Amino acid sequence: MKYLLKAVVFILVALIMGAVIVPAADWSDQAGDSTKISTWQVWQVNSLIPDMSEQQLEQVGQWLQADAAHPLPAGRQSSGRTESMWIRVTLPAATGNAAIIIRKLYGERVRVLYDDKVIYSVDHPSGRDANNLLLPVKPADAPGLQTIYIGVSSNSGRIGLHEDVRTGAFIPLLIDFVKKDLSDFVLGSAFIFISVIMLLCTLFLNEANIRGWLALAVIILCIGVLVITYSPFLYTYYGQYEAFYYNLFDTALFVFLPVFIFYVEQIFDKEKYVVIIRISRIFQTVYSLICFALLLLNRLTVFGIQSTYDEVTGTLLGYVMIAELALLVLFAGWNALRGSKEGIIFTIGFAILALTGIGELIFYYASGQQYRLVLWKWGVLCFVISLIIILGRRFARNHEQVVEYSRKLEMFNNELQRSEKMEIISVLAASVAHEVRNPLQVTRGFIQLLSEKQQKGQDRVYLDLALEELDRASGIITDFLTFAKPEGSKIRKLNVSEEFRHIEGILQPMVHLTGGKIAVDIPSDLSVMGSSSKFKQACINIIKNSIESFQGEGEILVWAYEVNAHVYIHIKDNGEGMTEEEMGRLGEPYFSNKTKGTGLGLMVTFRIIEAMGGTLNFSSEKGKGTEAVLRFPSGGP
Repeated sequence: MKYLLKAVVFILVALIMGAVIVPAADWSDQAGDSTKISTWQVWQVNSLIPDMSEQQLEQVGQWLQADAAHPLPAGRQSSGRTESMWIRVTLPAATGNAAIIIRKLYGERVRVLYDDKVIYSVDHPSGRDANNLLLPVKPADAPGLQTIYIGVSSNSGRIGLHEDVRTGAFIPLLIDFVKKDLSDFVLGSAFIFISVIMLLCTLFLNEANIRGWLALAVIILCIGVLVITYSPFLYTYYGQYEAFYYNLFDTALFVFLPVFIFYVEQIFDKEKYVVIIRISRIFQTVYSLICFALLLLNRLTVFGIQSTYDEVTGTLLGYVMIAELALLVLFAGWNALRGSKEGIIFTIGFAILALTGIGELIFYYASGQQYRLVLWKWGVLCFVISLIIILGRRFARNHEQVVEYSRKLEMFNNELQRSEKMEIISVLAASVAHEVRNPLQVTRGFIQLLSEKQQKGQDRVYLDLALEELDRASGIITDFLTFAKPEGSKIRKLNVSEEFRHIEGILQPMVHLTGGKIAVDIPSDLSVMGSSSKFKQACINIIKNSIESFQGEGEILVWAYEVNAHVYIHIKDNGEGMTEEEMGRLGEPYFSNKTKGTGLGLMVTFRIIEAMGGTLNFSSEKGKGTEAVLRFPSGGP
């Protein structure tokens, strides 16, 4: 049943993932009939003149070839300071309702001229330089090629067109343009929704669980904000708030890093090397505070320290992230090698995140910050799934611990009550035995004298009954004394096989009278330390209980063996058995299933075995029988 449930869960997860991945893959084919334009011409200028006309641009004779792999003319590189250029893209003749898609157009200021009109113009106040455009193209008045001019200016070090231009029918391109980055928005929104639910749940958590839960909720919230604000989706459709998105992305990153390291610290809080993670977390917290202060200062000065801010929160922070992720990957891998299931789950999820993050950061800086990070969000998704699995395992383990603690507490309370009862009876036993035994012995003596003088008759019968009851009372007092002082006899090495040979001889007649049988299989080399008489008394009490539980023909099996310097003796019968409640009360004073039983026999048996350093455990099923297992320290060879 357990494996069936796991299989069902696995199938459901696979179906859900397929339902997400298949449509996402289909989205990329929506504009399959479009035409790619892989080459264009560029003209680098000192500054971008917004009101230039197409006629003026057509008269320029310095147009140079460029493409997505070489957005700048051959032999020329970005200077890292403010640059401007015009890009001329030649379009095929448009028929009907057509459009073009321009992606990865880098520039903080963009002007698009078509049909001698400015059809698109933007100035990014936040310094954002990535642009994605969908522009309609009307049919030309005369057949032939058409031209579109794109003016860009940037001081970020990135400029130009870095992806092929696509042209085709407007509706398919519109669908492709809308859906291209929609998956990022949906994924980020899902993260934010999950985090909000988790934050609401913190109202119902106790203090012991709230730290890890709250940290995970903040991590997922920051991840959702990062995914949404990094995606071009919001900038494309709600570009008027781009400064807010820009600051929100940075703020989420500054919060995410120290909280994430704190969460890792909580997972490895019992490891010796956690101090290194703690130092990393403190360093990242201070660095994030510095970055946040620079963010506020940059906004107050209207991007007056943008270059310094980009250096500290971009380049330097990227190197810090690479170092911290590499450090955490090493720690997670070390923990997984030690066999921890949570460590393995965390390592798999975190390794996917770290490797995709480190790999993309390396590509990002190796490409001169031209590479657009794409895979990191899927690494984040895998990592969040692993964190949720770990959290679920912890809740399940906490529940199991609560159940286990409750069970142990109940056992402890039962043992405590039993210990208190035993202590009271032990104190009473000595006083009662001494105070009652002497009067009973005197009374028995006088009754015995009367019995000897009395001839046969009704009076003699009554006197004999009185003597039998006095002997039974004397036996009960003897049990009290044995319970009070079980260690009084001489301790020596006992051969278990020989002791049970005597016990079998004593009880064999009683077994035959009930129509049962007893079988003993004990090796001759087993020995324990204790008193022979007390050992026999304890074992006889257990076997007598088995005999008295017979229902018709019964059978008692006795076998023994030695494991790890301890001798185990099993006494098993096929009698009437006991319920769980009855087994829980075994050894209690005055508890017995027998009509005339006092419960003192098993009470004394437990005390004798305890005095010998052993234990006695019962297992039983009503109607099928009972098995007693005695465990003693071995007496040696």
